[in-house]
Amino acid sequence: MAAPLLEKLSESLGSPEPAIRLILSVLVGYPFALVYRWFLFYQPATVVHLFHICSGLALAAFNFGSQLYHSAVCVFVQFLMLRLMGRTVTGVLSSFTFQMLYLLAGYYYTATEEYDIKWTMPHCVLTLKLIGLAFDFYDGGKEPSQLSADQAKAALPSVPTLLEVFGFSYFYGGFLVGPQFTMRNYQKLVSRELTDCPGKPPNSVVPALKRFALGFLCLAMYAIFSPSFPDTYLLTDEYEAQPFWYRCVFILLWGKFMLYKYVSCWVIAEGVCILAGLGYNGVVNGKHQWDACANMKVWLFETTPLFGGTIASFNINTNAWAARHVFKRLKFLGNKTLSHVATLLFLTIWHGLHSGYILCFSMEFFIITVERQAQALVLDSPLLTSLANSHFYPFVYIVQQFIHWLFMGYPLVPFCLFTYDKWLKVYSSVYFCGHLFFLVAYLILPFLRITLVPKKDRREKKQD
Repeated sequence: MAAPLLEKLSESLGSPEPAIRLILSVLVGYPFALVYRWFLFYQPATVVHLFHICSGLALAAFNFGSQLYHSAVCVFVQFLMLRLMGRTVTGVLSSFTFQMLYLLAGYYYTATEEYDIKWTMPHCVLTLKLIGLAFDFYDGGKEPSQLSADQAKAALPSVPTLLEVFGFSYFYGGFLVGPQFTMRNYQKLVSRELTDCPGKPPNSVVPALKRFALGFLCLAMYAIFSPSFPDTYLLTDEYEAQPFWYRCVFILLWGKFMLYKYVSCWVIAEGVCILAGLGYNGVVNGKHQWDACANMKVWLFETTPLFGGTIASFNINTNAWAARHVFKRLKFLGNKTLSHVATLLFLTIWHGLHSGYILCFSMEFFIITVERQAQALVLDSPLLTSLANSHFYPFVYIVQQFIHWLFMGYPLVPFCLFTYDKWLKVYSSVYFCGHLFFLVAYLILPFLRITLVPKKDRREKKQD
């Protein structure tokens, strides 16, 4: 009965059936959270774990059918490694290797040249959860002085139970699209610690509805505007025949509206976590905070004129996970640049095996490097600083935003088109303008800084 209804809904909305199933699964997290608040909040931990496991498995079955066994196998193997290998480097390396190889094998055997919603989509979220679980268990055996503040907060004092590991993995608010959260936070949720009213369900209905409304607005914007900017148009002869300026503006608008499909899912899923209580983040300046599971800073995303600002506002929990478990653990390299490159390489592989991911993340590193050079020039130059603070800034801001979104869309081309032949065709049609722009900027900006800024006024780069 459900299949024909979903087919009709898919046809009427003009969206693939897997996408409809996914968004419905994210939305059903709200009634699941209400069931937890109304009927299960005071129940024993075992009952809560079983509810999370059953609801998560139901979502997996609804979206992926029998392929849900992939997640179950990985969760069970991770539990066995925690139990049998203990707090050892071998345990961490074994967990990392097994979970990543399983994910990459999934990519290899299921990959197509299109963006498909299949079991590997939630599995990449699960992979980070389970690797992070191994790290946090290992950190629990260290002295607090050996850990960063984030690592100490997430460290596990004892090995979690089988029900805890499965409940943590299948929690309905984060199983399909994230966000990432730690086992310690999950344990606090189950033990009723994540609430602004000790011993009672949290007053989180209004904050959750605010995130739902914002996420629904982003989803509506995507549904309205994305059909006018399809990925496939970039590969058509009609697009190639358009004027150069039109091709560039199309990439700008396409990149902007394409990202709303991620923004909408993450913000709606955040609302589910807030409603359940997992989003509670303590008190700051006398106000209760509900941003522990925030994966998007939407206002920053919409208003920042900086590439770094967009990165800081987007997929926050995944970036924080990578910083805590990859970047900071590479401190032994003694070089922040090498650690940054290694972290981006990990994220590239984690996203998939297509060449487009490699190009996208390498361009991200290059663009951020150029932006930092430009910021150093502006900060060191009295003329440019005064211009940035003058009444001309609104005009400067508009120019910044145009450049920012044009070259945000530019590296997203290989990220979304995946294969060499497709992204090369698009870049050829715009004469590799983004590559040339940032290459010239990379070469010229240091020269301008030397020429325009007296040596005594230059801010020296901090040594890694």
